[in-house]
Amino acid sequence: MPTVDLPADFLWGCATSSYQVEGAWNEDGKGESIWDRFSHTSGKIRNGDTGDVACDHYHRYKEDVAIMKELGLRSYRFSVSWPRVFPSGKGALNQKGLDFYHRLVDELLAAGITPFPTLYHWDLPQALQDEGGWGSREIIHHFADYAATVVDALGDRVKKWLIFNEPWVFTFAGYGVAVHPPALSDPDLMLRATHIVNLAQAEAARAMRATGKVDGLSSAFSMTWGCPASEKAEDLAAADRFHGFTNTWFIEPALKGQYPSAFRSNVAHRMDIRAGDMEAVRTPLDFIGINNYTRMIVADNPDDPNQGTKSVEPENAERTDFGSEVAPESLYQLVKRVWRDYQLPIHITENGCSYRDGPDAGGRVRDERRISFLKRYIGALGRAIAEGADVRGYQHWTFTDNFEWTEGFWQRFGLVYCDFETQKRTIKDSGYWYRDLIEANRIEY
Repeated sequence: MPTVDLPADFLWGCATSSYQVEGAWNEDGKGESIWDRFSHTSGKIRNGDTGDVACDHYHRYKEDVAIMKELGLRSYRFSVSWPRVFPSGKGALNQKGLDFYHRLVDELLAAGITPFPTLYHWDLPQALQDEGGWGSREIIHHFADYAATVVDALGDRVKKWLIFNEPWVFTFAGYGVAVHPPALSDPDLMLRATHIVNLAQAEAARAMRATGKVDGLSSAFSMTWGCPASEKAEDLAAADRFHGFTNTWFIEPALKGQYPSAFRSNVAHRMDIRAGDMEAVRTPLDFIGINNYTRMIVADNPDDPNQGTKSVEPENAERTDFGSEVAPESLYQLVKRVWRDYQLPIHITENGCSYRDGPDAGGRVRDERRISFLKRYIGALGRAIAEGADVRGYQHWTFTDNFEWTEGFWQRFGLVYCDFETQKRTIKDSGYWYRDLIEANRIEY
């Protein structure tokens, strides 16, 4: 098989988020988040699980960093909990909450691991949601103040930052289809929220850069390859509309000051775009973060007045335990297109799979399906790199099994098995495979 050798500074790592791993949901002055409220509401999460304790990373971060070092990780993508730093989202700073991230960053650096923080991974302070959340323009300056505060505090040691994680997901799932908090189902509010988030992304970027402590910033954008159902012109156009809304709705405004042509009709009037907004959403990004898991086969749908698309289910598809189609070509296609369209360095900020393999009688976790998945996806990434795409890092989702949102603890994405009763960590076979990949620093494709 052909191989591609990677630069010595390639950022092999793992990604997590605050609510999914930290626990300590109401300790040391932390405020309530929308996920605290949502998971404490009966019937919202499988098995009634919550992130109250999760992986107890807040107390066990030293143990976790030691395991990361054992696996040879070069970077760790974590998120900062906004309500841990500002319990109400604004106003008085909670120094004890911020101090946790000081300790975590210092521990990572002592282990030779590059911190790669995300400022917002979905756990909005509930107090701000009570004021309208991402549906209110008031949140823009609160988020920028929070972002600047964290960067100013940690920026002497942390140089690369992610502003948002998957803004399409938290706006669409939270405001459009009501499957995530705040559990609203209002398509017009959802579209307005996407615009407010774009404004907030740009304002936060300006505030972060004003500290003088940022060497690189972007967001981690959820991306799904829209594979055309056929070579017919209408299906190709439908796939392109799908790409515009699903993949680049939060990139095009930042880089070009415009929204993609993703709808059959003009939706600007539904988004409350005001004078000066399209100048305000513009901000340079230093790289593009891609979160990718699967593809969608897309066909034209004349009966859909919005995007005019429909998904086509593939026959006999290989699927993960989460139900996602295993489609390594999706990562290749997205990396190639993003590199072609924007000519900016790329970080794979999430990629992984859920398989519910547990320890055998001898305590070993033999997750061969995850290894097979990673060989193929990372191989596809290597092919894109060999063909010229400038990819600077790969963050596996995730480090240790954790609270998987509405699925609770049912789904397991980790390279490290977590027994949520005892908090015992066990490195899976895939974790050792990943360690060897990092050491070789070479991808077969």
